[in-house]
Amino acid sequence: MKGTIERNANAPLPTVEGHEPETLSLAARASRPAQVVLGVLRIALGFYFLWAFLDKTFGLGFSTPSERAWINGGSPTTGYLSGVEGPFAGFFNGMAGAAWADVLFMLGLLGIGLALILGIGMRVAAVSGTALLLFMYLASLPMTTNPILDDHLTMALTIIALALIGAGDVLGLGRTWKKLPLVQRLPWLV
Repeated sequence: MKGTIERNANAPLPTVEGHEPETLSLAARASRPAQVVLGVLRIALGFYFLWAFLDKTFGLGFSTPSERAWINGGSPTTGYLSGVEGPFAGFFNGMAGAAWADVLFMLGLLGIGLALILGIGMRVAAVSGTALLLFMYLASLPMTTNPILDDHLTMALTIIALALIGAGDVLGLGRTWKKLPLVQRLPWLV
């Protein structure tokens, strides 16, 4: 066919930015449109967490009115956890409004959001993000629209997939992060 470029299936992939193909993440070896989609998806999920942190901290009036903002003495966990009625109601109602729960929840939102947006610490973001989302899933049981799945589970799976394919390497600081001496010594920080 005229104008097509044929490629030997056994030939090595071309290098990107001087890296050998084997050292590049799956996301970095994807086509440029796929890289953009993966990077934008990662950033969008990060913004989901960062926005929740900002709204709950400053009471921007979307989910949290200013009088219930964390900086105004409000509790970020009270509204959500005190209304739990499902099989784990006792567990979650007992956590509602506890200072330790508020701090852990807010640090989780901020850390997960920044890690995903920047493309750094993707393994930590995947583990902590999945844990937070699973707790939110359990707190929302029983569900009324689908007895098994909801957006918490699909977001958790998406974050895990993004971490596994190295999506922090595209439109993010993942490659630079991985070269830091601390991250080299502690690879779980990747």
